[in-house]
Formats: sequence, structure tokens, C-alpha cells
Amino acid sequence: MNKTIRHIITGTASVMLAVAMILAFTAGVSSRRTILCKDIEINIVDSLQNSFVTKDDIKSFIDKEYGIYIGQPVDSIDLVRIEDIVDGRSAVRKSEAYVTKDGIIHIDVTQRKPVVRFQKKDGGFYADSEGYIFPLQRNYASHVQVIDGYIPLAANSGYKGAIEDPEEMEWFTRMMNVVNHMEKSRTWKDKIVQISVDKGGDIILVPREGNELFVFGQPVEVAEKFRKMEKYYTHILPAKGEGHYKRVDLRFKGQIVCR
Repeated sequence: MNKTIRHIITGTASVMLAVAMILAFTAGVSSRRTILCKDIEINIVDSLQNSFVTKDDIKSFIDKEYGIYIGQPVDSIDLVRIEDIVDGRSAVRKSEAYVTKDGIIHIDVTQRKPVVRFQKKDGGFYADSEGYIFPLQRNYASHVQVIDGYIPLAANSGYKGAIEDPEEMEWFTRMMNVVNHMEKSRTWKDKIVQISVDKGGDIILVPREGNELFVFGQPVEVAEKFRKMEKYYTHILPAKGEGHYKRVDLRFKGQIVCR
């Protein structure tokens, strides 16, 4: 076989292979386009931790804002738009939508995890560990620490978004140090039932039992102030008895001032 014929055969084979690949790809795309959406399945990833949204809630949001998807070709369904609709819910942190070969839309939903609830005169709101604020939910109340009183955050009960002011974020971070210290200690988590902020910005801790109010002061030197509270319970209270003191001031360095 001469060289020219060999080149012709090789070239023809390459062309035929390319045509076969194009036909196979086209057939695959065509086959995919014939797959119609049969149903939608929603998975609330962290449903055991919080119940801010339900599967029915998510489906209702999509039905209302997206429109018809059942019976539509799966390639025509805008999954990014579906994710945007779900992520627009204040209690949703992130969603992921995808379609499987059987024509089912799957949506995995992760909810926001509140670490504290702030209660102001004009209403309350949650905040997660990153300082993202979102409204209270009508169908579920998360069992987290409540901080009330003169909250130095501009957000109101309808606000949704991150804390943007640097000073507000600094205060929030310090308050989270107090809350996290309590959460890590079974003693303080059970013993302290209320945190209030007075007009001057001082924190007041209210115990579950007893009449004492603990004046914590500014949310700084957190570990040291809780050590003072521990000394009060282990030394001062047993010596003086229940009800002797009404106010225990922890603000002064190296001192516990009881009145």
C-alpha cells in the first residue's frame, strides 16, 4: 500500500471517528432533553438541630416563585434560580439543587444555626456565630441564650444580614465570649437563666435560684469574672446563707463587692 493511500485511509478513519463521537454526544444530549421532571425531593440536612423550615415550606416557596417544573424537560429547569429562591429565606444558610437521571429534582437545605437571641423593646431577632442576624420564626423557637435590655445593635426585628458596623461587631464578639463560656460549662449554662444589658452597657446575670443579681460589667475579662462567681458560690454564700446579698458586683479587679 503506497503512502498516499495510507494517508487517505488514516484521514478517513479520523473523520469517521469524529463524526461518530459527535453523533454519540448529540444522541446523549437529545436523550437527556427527553427526560422530564417527575417530582421534587427536599432534604433538610440539619432538621434534628433546628426546625425553622420544613420540606413543605421549601416546596411552597418554589411553587410560588418559580412556577411550573413538573413535566418540564430537566435541561430547561434553572437550578441556580431555585437555589436563589430557597437561599432567600431568612432561616436558610445554603441550598444545593441538582437533578438525577430519573427526573427528580433534589434540594439539600442547610438552616442557619442561631447561637443567641436578642430581645429589644421593639422585638427580637436571632444571630449566628458569624454575626448574621435573621428574624424570629413563626413556627419554631430555638432554645438559645436570650439577651435582653439595651442592646447596642441597630438591627430590628425584621432585619436580615450581617452586622456591618465595626463597633457593633466588636460588642457582639465580646458577648459571644460570655455566651460561649457559659455554653461550655454545664454549671453556668444551667445556673444562669437571663442576661440583661442596662442603660450603661453593663451586663447583669440572673441565676435560676436565689435573689442575687450578678453585675458582670462590660463583656471583658470573662474567665476571671466567672471565677469570681464560683468563689461567691463556694465561699461567700455558704458563710452568709441564702438571701443575705441581693447584688454581687464583679466589675472590680481582684474584688467581689456584695451588697
